[in-house]
Amino acid sequence: MQSFFNSWRIALALLTLAFAPAASALDPITLKPLQVGPNTWYFQGESGMATAANKAFMSNAGFVVTKDGVVVFDTLGSPALGEAMLKAIRSVTPQPVTRVIVSHYHADHFYGLQAFKAQGAEIWAHENGRGYLESDLAQQRLAQRRADLAPWIDQNTRMVAADRWLKFSSGKPIPFEMGGIRFQIIDSSGAHSNDDIMLAVDNDGVLFAGDLFFTGRIPFVGDANSKVWLVALDRMLELKPRMVVPGHGRSSTEPLKDIELTRNYLQFLRKAMGDAVSDMMPFEEAYKKTDWSAFSNYPAFEAANRGNAYGTYILMEKESLQK
Repeated sequence: MQSFFNSWRIALALLTLAFAPAASALDPITLKPLQVGPNTWYFQGESGMATAANKAFMSNAGFVVTKDGVVVFDTLGSPALGEAMLKAIRSVTPQPVTRVIVSHYHADHFYGLQAFKAQGAEIWAHENGRGYLESDLAQQRLAQRRADLAPWIDQNTRMVAADRWLKFSSGKPIPFEMGGIRFQIIDSSGAHSNDDIMLAVDNDGVLFAGDLFFTGRIPFVGDANSKVWLVALDRMLELKPRMVVPGHGRSSTEPLKDIELTRNYLQFLRKAMGDAVSDMMPFEEAYKKTDWSAFSNYPAFEAANRGNAYGTYILMEKESLQK
């Protein structure tokens, strides 16, 4: 029934999409770059979920200026936001964007890619992202966001594949240098998503962490592997970055302190849902009996928590069967 309702809602919204103004006809979006290093800036989205009202601007992205061009990390959640990023970057430097690194193929982090691709940027992403782009789920997600986020996501919004799919067969970071700036691309796949990567800007001591952790809001967990995620948080701290830019929320000069919300939330989900599975308690009963008060006042709780809990419940069932 729920699947039927969602399909009906999406079909109805797409039917009326032709009557909505195109995103290009709306007021332009202005983004403010926030400098976090001598060569590094980022854009900070709102704390809640993506809506038409916030123009789908609820995630972070960043860029690094080098003598040989600009390296961008993520492109936000719509082509219009991608265009706004390009305009903001031009206000900082005349250097062209030559390379875009995609943290992972979730809609709020890569739907701006087509604006950068049109400018000739080369796109790099984890090889595991290819499977998602070719999946029915990716098409369903695009249809859903066209329905929910019109006119910012419309019939002209398309998903853009990487030009280079990165392979991490050795498990080691992939280093590269551009214009005298040293970078490392770090594999964190299997934590938040199957294709997570982080980008370290070695010269500036800045780490773009993607959705490995969230500051000031509840993370989106869904069907992520929270066990792997918790290990990835520890690995992130081993890098000892001076500044961390998360996928959502403000930048952090105290990552050990600021990851605690993400860490504590993941551990709480695992404990509460793990205990329910051990007691053979149905999910609905477990969800109602759980005291969520430690997290219920954070942004995105209402929108994300139930799905996070259910995904974790299923994960804990799988883990119990593997013991």
